[in-house]
Amino acid sequence: MTLLEVRDLAVEFSTPEGTVRAVKGVDFTVGRGRTLGIVGESGSGKSVTSLAVMGLHRGAKVTGSVRYEGTELLGAPEETVRKLRGRRMAMVFQDALTSLHPYFTIGDQIAEAYREHHGGTRRAALKRAVEVLGDVGIPEPARRAGEHPHQFSGGMRQRAMIALALSCEPDLIIADEPTTALDVTVQAQVLELLAKIQQDRGLGIIMITHDLGVIARVADDVLVMYGGSAAEQAPADTLFTAPRHPYTRGLLDSLPRLDAEDGEALRSIPGSPPSLLDPPAGCAFHPRCPVYAANPSPLCTGERPLLRQVAPGHQNACQLDEVTV
Repeated sequence: MTLLEVRDLAVEFSTPEGTVRAVKGVDFTVGRGRTLGIVGESGSGKSVTSLAVMGLHRGAKVTGSVRYEGTELLGAPEETVRKLRGRRMAMVFQDALTSLHPYFTIGDQIAEAYREHHGGTRRAALKRAVEVLGDVGIPEPARRAGEHPHQFSGGMRQRAMIALALSCEPDLIIADEPTTALDVTVQAQVLELLAKIQQDRGLGIIMITHDLGVIARVADDVLVMYGGSAAEQAPADTLFTAPRHPYTRGLLDSLPRLDAEDGEALRSIPGSPPSLLDPPAGCAFHPRCPVYAANPSPLCTGERPLLRQVAPGHQNACQLDEVTV
């Protein structure tokens, strides 16, 4: 069952220097019980995409289509979006310390979100807050609910953010870099928690990260973004075993390898991500692309490439890729 369907999503910001086209024509779907991983370097448009889905951009021009269980959200009345946001689709933000209010207790913040959508007394809402804190593995949840964010460790704050997202029992969770700045042990605990919650409740999850190790662990399908556009989209197993876009291959090649020899340097993609104020013509990746460098083609500097099917279930936006369907 499809929970979320995004078509031709574009987000633009007007600045004194010009128009920033942060997202350009992105398509994807998320089904119940499935995890979509969105991966790419900083500035690729991952977080901007998620905020557009949640209707949290202010002052931006957002076009395209975002449909939640058939209900169009772009252009819908604000009240319609507010009723869905938090209740049916929730977001785990990137930095829990800055996303949680420092003045209010963890329990009060969860209770406020619960009462916004379910009403009821403050006592009932606080009881619900304690329940969800226990569900995400926070010890002594009744006591910890009365503490403030600064009294929680980084991993505990992230669990509290997940509890806040779960408090209204949504069907879709967007997790924006939920393991950033966490050590590998806590990172594994957070990912296991999300996987367990998904298994128990059949949630759809969008996992946004720059960490391909996280994507390999949790995602069913993967969308690779670069310069605000989709570069490649495929089932996770296919993407990791048979990547087609040079950017995807560059990301995979930059991962540390267990079979690397002692002293062998890590590989990297040369150059820097493109400016979204003045992007390169054609394929945004071509100035950094080893395939283009070895054999320059006018196809790479003409029109912006769009995703096309290159194998069953596998889409690629490289103009030089041969279609094998």
